[in-house]
Amino acid sequence: MKANVGGIDKVLRIGGGVALVAWAALLGGPTWAWIGVVPLATGLTGFCPVYPLLGMSTCPMKKD
Repeated sequence: MKANVGGIDKVLRIGGGVALVAWAALLGGPTWAWIGVVPLATGLTGFCPVYPLLGMSTCPMKKD
């Protein structure tokens, strides 16, 4: 798995994921809020499985 999530994308995914999971777990939010696990995981791993299908990447290009 090559990293394809970077920068602000990663920060937004982690922040949004934490917020949704906290809402579901701590504040009694709706069951659908557990979907926050997905952006949290993709933000922490730096890989989004949908991006290659769309030909996208927000990770900066490495200079060789």
